[in-house]
Amino acid sequence: MTFHPSRFPLDISLGARGGPERATDIVTLASGREERNSRWAHSRRRYNAGYGVKSRADMQAVLAFFEERRGRFHAFLWRDGLDHSSNGTEAPTALDQMIGTGDGVRVSFDLTKRYGAEFDPYLRPITKPVAGSVMVAVGGVVTTDFEVDPLTGRVTFEAAPGAGAVVTAGFLFDVPVRFDIDRLDVELTSFDAAEVPAIPLIEVRE
Repeated sequence: MTFHPSRFPLDISLGARGGPERATDIVTLASGREERNSRWAHSRRRYNAGYGVKSRADMQAVLAFFEERRGRFHAFLWRDGLDHSSNGTEAPTALDQMIGTGDGVRVSFDLTKRYGAEFDPYLRPITKPVAGSVMVAVGGVVTTDFEVDPLTGRVTFEAAPGAGAVVTAGFLFDVPVRFDIDRLDVELTSFDAAEVPAIPLIEVRE
């Protein structure tokens, strides 16, 4: 099993459906009250790429991509049309997301994206930033003295940020996914824009 740093055809993915999924256990007590337990620390995204297929040419592109990935075997990159930026726009800034605070020793920080307000925000690990899109600031000052690993989302500075210095970052990112099927089932005799083949994808946790 490997990861292919190849992105699913962008024009098809932008017409797909899907989003985050959680796993919550709910037990209803005799009193009618509930006990709830969240089994996952992080959400997992699911998509159906079939909704983005609008033509025979689209389906042929999916077929080629599916065969190269060997069905469910190899993971790949997916562009979530709704959520692929640190600030929700196509123009991220170096001040978008706080990723840590310097202590004068630590040189590596992981990219994260914050969802929600102060009550119970969720910090999502970002492991597949788009190459060349990552911008970083230390103490509000933009810097280029860093490297970022495109396969892990880890930012490493040449010199450790000073104690108390807030480290922020902006970026575009993809989602690591795999096909959730080993078979493409398409009826060619009636295939047109109204036919929606099921092409489920699921996020890969690393």
